[in-house]
Amino acid sequence: MQISISNMSTLAIYEQIVNQVKDAIIKKELLPGEAMPSIRNLAKDLQISVITTKRAYEELEKEGLLRSVAGKGFYVCEYNTEFLKEKQAVMLENRFADVIRDCIKADIPLEYILESIKIIYESIKKG
Repeated sequence: MQISISNMSTLAIYEQIVNQVKDAIIKKELLPGEAMPSIRNLAKDLQISVITTKRAYEELEKEGLLRSVAGKGFYVCEYNTEFLKEKQAVMLENRFADVIRDCIKADIPLEYILESIKIIYESIKKG
């Protein structure tokens, strides 16, 4: 699993890590029982604070996606992917709502919003 951090993102670094781990779990890139990189190694690889990495892992543990084994590190838990997908869908709907509110405030028409979404979607999908 490859984690990349964007300095241009509106999300905090720990949230970017959390979201990417969740995506990897949904896509089955991370399997139950699989060991996660150590907090120190991940922090070093991403050139971020150990505290930030620890916060991301603790958030994932709180959500039941990772479990901590004393002296060994963090491991991927058994999970319900449908529940995780639903949680992510709700989170995305909330983010969409914020963007749509901003568009309405800026008097941007729905047609423009929809066309922009299609263009951005296709651009990202192509890589």
